[in-house]
Amino acid sequence: MKVIDISRELFSTPVYPGDPVPRRELVRRMELGDSYNLSGFYTGCHSATHVDAPRHFIDDGKTVDEMELSRFVGRCTVVAAQGIVTGADIDRIMPYCEKMLLFKGEGEAFLSTSAAFALASAGVTLVGTDAWSIGAPHAEEGPHVELLSAEIPILEGLDLSQVEEGTYTLLAFPLFLKGAEASPVRAVLLDELD
Repeated sequence: MKVIDISRELFSTPVYPGDPVPRRELVRRMELGDSYNLSGFYTGCHSATHVDAPRHFIDDGKTVDEMELSRFVGRCTVVAAQGIVTGADIDRIMPYCEKMLLFKGEGEAFLSTSAAFALASAGVTLVGTDAWSIGAPHAEEGPHVELLSAEIPILEGLDLSQVEEGTYTLLAFPLFLKGAEASPVRAVLLDELD
């Protein structure tokens, strides 16, 4: 079995415009005479590879700590896409896909609202992308609301550059952040056919 890390590094990944910039503070340093190393860090909940919970766009939606951890592990399909994915595109590919779907598009694949509706109607349990957002820059709200109102978590900021299209097992657990609308994750794919 091969483990493929599909996460982006927290401190070096550019942030979404307007989001807080992650930083790390060195509190204790052995090189300065301390007997141990210790650091703290600050980040936004949507930095680097992260998961959006319903609360991100749904006022009374579940927060990351309220979602079942089983929602973040399972069989998934990686699909190549470019541009705006439509509902018709989803209807065409879903018969060949698992209920967790990751879109690989070099940061340029986005869902339309109709695609998000089609995914929710098909019973998808998680959707992910290697883009900053699941929605195109001019139309982010629609796809988010459609998926999150169906309690479908959204993984954003994945690094799928070393991943071929196909079926894998996904593990992408959020941090235990009480009341948070999103959380950074360490996402990996297991390639059991290796």
